[in-house]
Amino acid sequence: QVRLVESGGGLVQAGGSLRLSCAASGSIRRVNAMGWYRQAPGNQRELVATITSGGSTNYADSVKGRFTISRDNAKDTVYLQMNSLKPEDTAVYYCNADVTLSSYLRRSDYWGQGTQVTVSS
Repeated sequence: QVRLVESGGGLVQAGGSLRLSCAASGSIRRVNAMGWYRQAPGNQRELVATITSGGSTNYADSVKGRFTISRDNAKDTVYLQMNSLKPEDTAVYYCNADVTLSSYLRRSDYWGQGTQVTVSS
């Protein structure tokens, strides 16, 4: 019923920037909190940043001061601006959304397909 479509991943040199986007679509009444997670080979998926529908944000310590999460509620879209990228940021980045469906059913486990971010040294 809900799709999250991510874009913006790619290959960048250390110190460079990328901007990820994730748009939610489907039988949606409301998109509540949204977030970005990442998973590197051999690691568990970890939280990168979250944002509520009201704009309150939360960041992992490893990305504070470098990454910025934002959203456009009119477009049901969340963004992740990644600056000063480091090789250790290399991972598959996944979009997550807490969604209230048209039926009023609420689910928090909607995920995008993932987009690869590779930072070279």
